[in-house]
Amino acid sequence: MWQHLFWIFAHPWVYIIVLPAMGMVSDALPVFCRQPLVGYTLVVIATITTMILGFGVWVHHMFATGIPFMSLSFFSGASFIITIPSAVSVFAWILTIWYGKPVVKVPFLYFASFIVMFTIGGVSGVMTASVPADFQLHGTYFVVAHIHYVLIGINLFGVLGALYFWFPKMSGRMMSERLGTWAFAFIFGGFNLAFLPMHWTGLMGMPRRVYTYPEGAGWGWVNMTTTVGSFLLAFGILLVLVNVWHGLRRGKPAGDNPWDAPTLEWAVSSPPPPYNFATAPVLASRHPLWEDRLPEGSGRSSLHHGPLLDDGKEAMLTTVLDAEPDLVVKMPDDTLWPFLTTVAMTVFFGALLLHLWTWAAAGLGAILLCMLGWLWPRDDLAQTSKEAHHG
Repeated sequence: MWQHLFWIFAHPWVYIIVLPAMGMVSDALPVFCRQPLVGYTLVVIATITTMILGFGVWVHHMFATGIPFMSLSFFSGASFIITIPSAVSVFAWILTIWYGKPVVKVPFLYFASFIVMFTIGGVSGVMTASVPADFQLHGTYFVVAHIHYVLIGINLFGVLGALYFWFPKMSGRMMSERLGTWAFAFIFGGFNLAFLPMHWTGLMGMPRRVYTYPEGAGWGWVNMTTTVGSFLLAFGILLVLVNVWHGLRRGKPAGDNPWDAPTLEWAVSSPPPPYNFATAPVLASRHPLWEDRLPEGSGRSSLHHGPLLDDGKEAMLTTVLDAEPDLVVKMPDDTLWPFLTTVAMTVFFGALLLHLWTWAAAGLGAILLCMLGWLWPRDDLAQTSKEAHHG
């Protein structure tokens, strides 16, 4: 029972970690390929499908616990099926590189390596979807290798690539390309040196969750290789931190769009002003800054002639079906209500765990009061028509 409760939470959590990295790569990789993402609609569908199927595969962690044959068959099939949307995304990324003209910069190195890590982690994962193979691999270092390629390989390379990509927009300065290349070399080499051999030791039967191993098993030199790789990986991460520090203090000015990216955030200064856009941009495509070079349709985006946002925090509200500008919505100012709500929720759930019923009741009451204050309608947040603000 408790294993089911743990894994029904923990396995979707893996996808919660991985899916943002997949989104970052899908958004930023095309910039360095000078090519829109191939199969954009299919990638979106694949991402949503992965999210949904991720809630139905937790039992493959328990194949070796003696569950019924029917359950083994069902969850084994579900674990195989979830590889289909993942494969769609992988082939979309590869085709984007294939049809594009790649510009090899540090972010591109991380994104290309992300695809490699994604493939290795996915293949090693689908191997454990086979019940006979899982019986052999369960509780060995093969599983440790797989989870590191998923949680670190996929997430780390995607996020580091995104860090290098969006750092100029956040700071207004560029990170060092040379130092970034060295950091990538240490991270890529160290990571694979540390975790790729674990597949072999797992196949040789090396158990996990054991703090030491007998001599003569033949694993000693492999474990030493893993140790060396982990130190190289750590040194690469240190170089990334040094590069961030150097970029913030002495990095070259980035300009508004140093990567020649097509998306909306690169149409404003780096870093963006507090108000972001003085007028609400009206978009005609997903690549408003590439419209002159891409045959995406006859419409053209308007970045500076939309409704004027001149009265505090405002946002454009569009129609539901065709996304036409409809209303200018007044947005609320900064408020403490969300923070106070989280404090009240912490008190409530903490009191439930400790069986402090009086405190739990007080926390529940505080949650309701905070939600009421947070959601209470205000007259100054009225909607106005877009014509009244058009500039």
